[in-house]
Amino acid sequence: MKNKLQDFATLDLYQNKSRIKWLVIICSVIISFGSIIYTNKLVEELREREKRQIELLAKAWEYASIYAENLTFINQEIIQQNTSIPVIVVDAQNNPIEYRNIGFRKNVTEEEKNKLLQKELVKMKAQYEPIPTEDALVYYRNSELLTSLRFYPYVQLSVILVFGVLAYAVFNQSKVAEQNRVWAGLTKETAHQLGTPIASLMAWIDYLKNSPVWEENKEVIQEMDKDVVKLRMVTERFSSIGSKPSIQLENVFSVIDEAINYLRPRISSKVDIKINGYANNIEALINRPLFEWVIENICKNAVDAMKGQGAISIDIVKESEKFVFVDITDTGKGMDKGMYNKVFNPGFTTRQRGWGLGLTLAKRIIEGYHKGKIFVKQSELGKGTTFRIVLQGSKDGISGFKREDFLHQEIV
Repeated sequence: MKNKLQDFATLDLYQNKSRIKWLVIICSVIISFGSIIYTNKLVEELREREKRQIELLAKAWEYASIYAENLTFINQEIIQQNTSIPVIVVDAQNNPIEYRNIGFRKNVTEEEKNKLLQKELVKMKAQYEPIPTEDALVYYRNSELLTSLRFYPYVQLSVILVFGVLAYAVFNQSKVAEQNRVWAGLTKETAHQLGTPIASLMAWIDYLKNSPVWEENKEVIQEMDKDVVKLRMVTERFSSIGSKPSIQLENVFSVIDEAINYLRPRISSKVDIKINGYANNIEALINRPLFEWVIENICKNAVDAMKGQGAISIDIVKESEKFVFVDITDTGKGMDKGMYNKVFNPGFTTRQRGWGLGLTLAKRIIEGYHKGKIFVKQSELGKGTTFRIVLQGSKDGISGFKREDFLHQEIV
């Protein structure tokens, strides 16, 4: 019971990963803004402190000009203590008469020094109003510490963001790789376990074919033989997962027709399946067993959506030398646009019983092994759904193309 609850919690977490992702983003934004607001508060406090320091410095200069005998004390205890805030004192004609913390290169000439002081004055005037004294004006600008502190949170958040993105990408890639290894190992083990009973069933069918019951039960034994052949194909499919399957040019109509002929007697007789091959000789690069698996999964999902009664239409067309389209349309209950991508997520199902892996497998096979595309082309509630499969008509491939590139191209 405990394990079931844990599985449910994990599945629910996966199904709500979009909401959780947005929650993480919102929390990150709140933390980022909080950091910026707090840093800006510190900057404002430091700015006020520097302003008070400059005001004190201006008064010290003014006092020193009046009471020259106290100049040594004021110079050492007040004026010389300013080692970080750039300051320029100008007279009534806007000529610099004093300055502090202005960087000059070595061997600078007086002319170059005056030009640099004028440039610094322009920067200071743009930042703050001057502090007036009795016969001069004191200009200043932010210290290097205050300037650095203002941009620090943005630099910090940028570094954290870059690190977070890289860490997420590495973690996600390693997680996907681990899942793929588990997936491949499970499927290969399943294929291995199925091998022995299938071989035994084949032997029993050969025995029945040569026994007296053959004539009376010919049709039943032939259908059993088809099912065993199908089981062998299923084991081949499972064996192909995790390894590079053989992809070659195949007649698409022939492959789909064979899959549907096997499927027809095993689904509801009230479901009509039609294959519309506008050219029966259309070829595409596919792996026959895996592609048949995709067709079966989509058609079985369509039968479930129609509750065992309706029609399935399969349209095949060679759109160009590069692409072959396969559109599978049912007359089921349809879906809204918000479900277009969710239907391919592992565990997503609308049935009470089911693992929700059929379309996930289909997507993995088409896009992972065939380098093609599969998506919901269109759907309307109460009328049905159309899935589009895009296959490679040549070895040029479909890389670089997106769903939208194939969405509005119609099969006529």
